[in-house]
Amino acid sequence: MKVSVADANNKLPELFKAAENGALVTICRRGVPVVDIVRIVRIKKPYAQEAHSGDTAREDSVLDQNWWKPMTNGEVEAFVAGRN
Repeated sequence: MKVSVADANNKLPELFKAAENGALVTICRRGVPVVDIVRIVRIKKPYAQEAHSGDTAREDSVLDQNWWKPMTNGEVEAFVAGRN
C-alpha cells in the first residue's frame, strides 16, 4: 500500500492497523518512497517464568550479540575442555 505524506498524516492510526495485520505500508513524498511501516514480530519466551512442580528452574539467558562471529582458538579449547 502506498500513501502520500498528507494522507499518512490524516490516516496514521489506520495505517498502523494495516501494518499490524501484515500489510507493507509505504509513505511517499512526491511519488518517491520515503518510509515503510512494517509490523514488528516479537518472539515469545519458550518457557514460563515460574517453575512447575517436577521441573527444574530455568534461568533467562542473554544471547551474545556476537554469536555469528567465529570462535577464537582459545574459545574452542575452553569449549572442548568443558565438554569433557
